[in-house]
Amino acid sequence: MSQRHRREPEIPLAPEALDAKGDSLTALVNEVFSDTHDVEVGAAVDEVTLTVHPDSIPEICRILRDDPRFDFNYLRCISVVDYEDRFEVNYHLFSLDIRHKLVVKANVSPDEPAVPTAVDVWRGANWFERESHDLFGVVFTGHPDLAPLLLYEGFEGFPGRKSFPFHEYDEW
Repeated sequence: MSQRHRREPEIPLAPEALDAKGDSLTALVNEVFSDTHDVEVGAAVDEVTLTVHPDSIPEICRILRDDPRFDFNYLRCISVVDYEDRFEVNYHLFSLDIRHKLVVKANVSPDEPAVPTAVDVWRGANWFERESHDLFGVVFTGHPDLAPLLLYEGFEGFPGRKSFPFHEYDEW
């Protein structure tokens, strides 16, 4: 039986497609954060992205919520992406009044993934952070109770990680 060679998948990148509101938000984010914080402003498809140092998450999120020019009063979700060499913790934000959206990103080491909690900024972060802790092992320092949300107490490992053995199946 011949051995099959596995080829790496080609992952197409979607082009940026910011509308006028997205362009305006990009300019505002640059104006507010570029001089005072170590940030990287970009775009992914139709969303403005703001990559920040993990320790600055609470401060930056509070500014984004409280500054009336941003008014990000709704945390849509928190997601974690496993890039194997790093985890990217993403805060998907939306302004219900202004109707614009933003993703705040922070990169952490998979060896000791830790980010300060955002529960004091948005109470809804509670469940999202517990889910991220269950599935990826991200520790949200200062979180009031990181008790398991999806998995049972004592579950070993983090099934959201690419390194988690899942029926001898390799994603790549």
